[in-house]
Amino acid sequence: MGTYRHPGTVVTEHAFSVPLDHSRPDGERIEVFAREVAAAGSKGTALPWLLFLQGGPGNAAGRMTGRAAWLDRALRDYRVLLLDQRGTGRSTQVSARSLARRGLVTPGQQAEYLTLFRADSIVRDAELIRREVCGEAPWSVLGQSFGGFCTVTYLSLFPEGIAEAMITGGLPGLAASAEDAYRLTYAAVAGKVAEHYERYPMDAGRARSVARAIATGQPRLPDGRPLTVAGLQALGQLLGTGTGSHELHFLLEDALDDGGELTDAFLHAMLGRLSFAGMPLYAVLHEACYAQGQATRWAATRARPAWLDPAAALEGDAPLQFTGEMIYPWMVEHDPLLAPLREAADLLADKDDWPPLYDPGRLAACGVPAAAAVYYGDMYVPRELSMQTAAAIGGLRAWVTSEWEHDGLRVSNGAVLGRLIAMNRGEL
Repeated sequence: MGTYRHPGTVVTEHAFSVPLDHSRPDGERIEVFAREVAAAGSKGTALPWLLFLQGGPGNAAGRMTGRAAWLDRALRDYRVLLLDQRGTGRSTQVSARSLARRGLVTPGQQAEYLTLFRADSIVRDAELIRREVCGEAPWSVLGQSFGGFCTVTYLSLFPEGIAEAMITGGLPGLAASAEDAYRLTYAAVAGKVAEHYERYPMDAGRARSVARAIATGQPRLPDGRPLTVAGLQALGQLLGTGTGSHELHFLLEDALDDGGELTDAFLHAMLGRLSFAGMPLYAVLHEACYAQGQATRWAATRARPAWLDPAAALEGDAPLQFTGEMIYPWMVEHDPLLAPLREAADLLADKDDWPPLYDPGRLAACGVPAAAAVYYGDMYVPRELSMQTAAAIGGLRAWVTSEWEHDGLRVSNGAVLGRLIAMNRGEL
């Protein structure tokens, strides 16, 4: 599709045609886009491939410039393929408008289509792409967060396609339900909130004041959606990254003007935090990431502890509690771009015949060299489930670290990736 240069790299664009439904290989096809990145001056075609699977679900591969972040380390040994997973980025996209253009206007039609955008379909896309670019040779795979979930699915379905696997913050519970995961992550969020208030004690009063201003003022964000106390609580998702506590502090610091009203800047910032305009699949398929033969039934709502009730923020002097990486029905309903998919999202939540994502027997027998970074305080992917899975995958070695948060791959300047590479090579 085109080749261009970034500082220190040569980027080549690729578009691949894959079946929309892999159970119907002769049926409708969609496009999957990917960027190949090679170090400038290297003999890129002589280097092995490294497929990068982005976190999500529903996020395109990062738009990285030059040898930024972990790419610098990767490009010493690989040419990297940054995959826009189906439905994201420059791949055939999914949105309420795109479904309408396809004539998928009933909730049932929309839900049926959306079931084709989970990890199992993403992995089948990747395996077809591997055969196209590598022939019979396997490639290396790096999965971050949800990309790690996809990597474990890949090891379950096509271990012969992987020369080595590296997973950062993305070892899923092989048999854990969405509710199992949320019970653990709610507890993890509570711990992060306590750490935040210990770091910024002034934020306890600020957050409570902002919550009361929201409850009394009933504000709306720039796109017209209501801002609620539950929306404010959703800022807790920030707390799982290395700088998230500081970002939350600065948001709260600038939230109220001298008259005690919400500032325009804060309302604009909240729109950016609550909108799923750039990643609708993140909202409608988030809980489906865990579903294997059972319905999720809005698990985050069902598992939500009573002490997170927004009304509690308006009573007494207790600090406001925050939520984390949870998706609630109101997030779809209040989002103008997602609201047309509200009934389809309910159907997905009620679907109870999801196929399995993992094969425990095949994983146990897996001999593919694999290394995983498990972040001790991970707020998004519970360490407890990750360690169970690490012990269940043959050939996998886990590195448990408290040095980094969930975004360690991105912010460690290649240190996390370098360690995993060394582990797979037997150097550590």
